[in-house]
Order: sequence, then structure tokens, then C-alpha cells
Amino acid sequence: MASVRFTDVQARPMEFLDLTSLTLDEFQLLVPPFEAAFHAHMAVWRLDGPPRTARQFSVYQNCPLPTPEDRLFFILVYLKTYALQVVQGRLFGMGQSKANQWIHVLLPALLAALRSLGDAPARSLTALAQRLGVAEADAATVVAPLEEEPVPLATAPASPLLPMTAPSGGSSAPKTLLHRRHDTAARKKTIRSKMSC
Repeated sequence: MASVRFTDVQARPMEFLDLTSLTLDEFQLLVPPFEAAFHAHMAVWRLDGPPRTARQFSVYQNCPLPTPEDRLFFILVYLKTYALQVVQGRLFGMGQSKANQWIHVLLPALLAALRSLGDAPARSLTALAQRLGVAEADAATVVAPLEEEPVPLATAPASPLLPMTAPSGGSSAPKTLLHRRHDTAARKKTIRSKMSC
């Protein structure tokens, strides 16, 4: 199965920026802390989720993401495009279940790397104000409100699909009970011909 690799895209900086939202220089700064966080995670957990009990993590020859750059590129492309896991897996030469496993391992590693660099997303207005070095009121002007005011139905534009999405009443079709012994399918009544051979 053909797949996208970091080495294929690094020679095209605009395409790389489109796929990851990072320049190559920003990407290279993120690789060491990301790889350290990844190996810290893999020292304790297996790729499929259970705690690691026997051997340590090592990269196999047939690994779909063999290099640190490929692993970081994989998760950044996933976050930027937010593709279905089956599409993400197909892009990187693996099935959907493997893509799911890699996503669940690499997302925490990326967050840990961003935290170590001080670039993790701020989770409160106070933390954002501290990071920006401004007053909390000034930081509030940067952030969009989480919930917008609901639009009254009278002013909402009429949708052509509105009648189709309304809840429907009970079906008038007769119910067939399939899991009872006394219910049998109806058969056509056979009529014998009066003609004989």
C-alpha cells in the first residue's frame, strides 16, 4: 500500500504548510520534544492500549511510521485535515484500526511536547491573559464566546429540508413479530386444477 511520508513532502514547503500548518523550521523544533514524549508514553504503554509488561518498544521494519518525523507528520496532518480514520490510514499505508491506535498514542505525545515548549493551548481566560502578557479583559476581546445567542425561529431562514426533518408519527404498517413460535409466514392457498393429464 503506497503512503505519504515526511521525506516526500519536505521538499515542497507550501504543500507541507498546507498539510500541517507548520513551516519546516517550526516542525523541526517540535520533533525532539515530541519524540521524547512519545518514547515516555511507549515505555509504559503498548500501542494497542494495555500497560507494557514485557519487552520495550522498538520500531519494526514494517512499521508504517518508522521515523519521528513520520509520526509527527501523521498526527499534524490528522489534526489539520481531520480526515476520517480510514482515510488517514489509507494516506499513511495502514488500516483504519491501526490509524486509530496511532492517533490515540500520538495525540497525548503531541500535547505533552507542546506543554514542554510552553505552546499548549490555554484552557482558561486567566492562562491566556498570562501567556499574552495582557489584562484579562483585553484577552477576553481575543476569544470568541463559547455559546452564541440562539437565533429565533421566526428570523431563521426557511430550509427546504425542514419538513423532512420533523419527527414523524407512528407507522401505520402492521408489525410483524418474528421471534415467536406461533407466528408463521402466510402462504398462498394452492388451488388444484380440475384438469388432469
